[in-house]
Amino acid sequence: MKTTDTPPAPAADRVPVSKVTVPGGKKEKGSEGQVLNVFSHGVLIIWAILVVMPLLWAVMASFKTDDSILSTPWALPDKLHFDNWSRAWSQAHMSDYFFNTIIVVGCSLVGTLLLGSMAAYVLARFDFPGNRFLYFLFIGGMSFPIILALVPLFFVMNNMGLLNTRHGLILVYIAYSLPFTVFFLTSFFRTLPTSVAEAAMLDGASHTRTFFQVMLPMAKPGLISVGIFNFLGQWNQYMLPTVLNTDPKYRVLSQGLVELANSQGYKGDWSGLFAGLVMAMLPVLAAYIIFQRQVVAGLTAGAVK
Repeated sequence: MKTTDTPPAPAADRVPVSKVTVPGGKKEKGSEGQVLNVFSHGVLIIWAILVVMPLLWAVMASFKTDDSILSTPWALPDKLHFDNWSRAWSQAHMSDYFFNTIIVVGCSLVGTLLLGSMAAYVLARFDFPGNRFLYFLFIGGMSFPIILALVPLFFVMNNMGLLNTRHGLILVYIAYSLPFTVFFLTSFFRTLPTSVAEAAMLDGASHTRTFFQVMLPMAKPGLISVGIFNFLGQWNQYMLPTVLNTDPKYRVLSQGLVELANSQGYKGDWSGLFAGLVMAMLPVLAAYIIFQRQVVAGLTAGAVK
């Protein structure tokens, strides 16, 4: 029995699958994505304005006179009054506060990164009894409020002869910043390839040489990221130096700004106060602007292995 094949349908009668429009398809998803994109950008723009405007206003006020700050606070300065900066730098002793802050923060930052990276490398790469206990002990230090340790810390520093000294404040800053540094760098060292360290050990490198010449350069993005965070926290620290550093010779910038505000009394030297505020703010802004790419790279490096 013969079977007759059905002829194919004409090309004109065929409906291309790609041209079929499905309700709620790509067009609606694309429009929803555009609305969400516009909304998110709008929120970011508003947030940027809220953050940048006070900074710009403080910079403008540092170049204005006291009368213009009070009468026309939002107007641009008629001319740049650099005498406000010179007055804050010399008469308000901002130069001494700057010098003390650079010494304390610089030494404590180096010590924090050195000790924190060494401890994090050991916790991340070596298995030994008590490894997890030490790791969680550092994490527990992050949750311990520093205000609870101020009174015993004051007496410990006093008994050791470290009260009202720069090196005593440096040691306290290092101990204050170590828990977060170890927690951050431990996770970062775990993401680094072990084959490079094993190759260095096979070539005869010691553990110390492997750490300083191989692993530490590979951890540069993480070191820069945690260094920026520690720099911000130590530069703006006020509670610890207020309690442990009462000698006027060794005051840091945060103490100097409070002293500058209190010493005005009824004089109202607002222009000098804003000049000192901008002086204390500029190093932080400069550090973040210079290392912003490294900070983002360090934060995202451990996300993808």
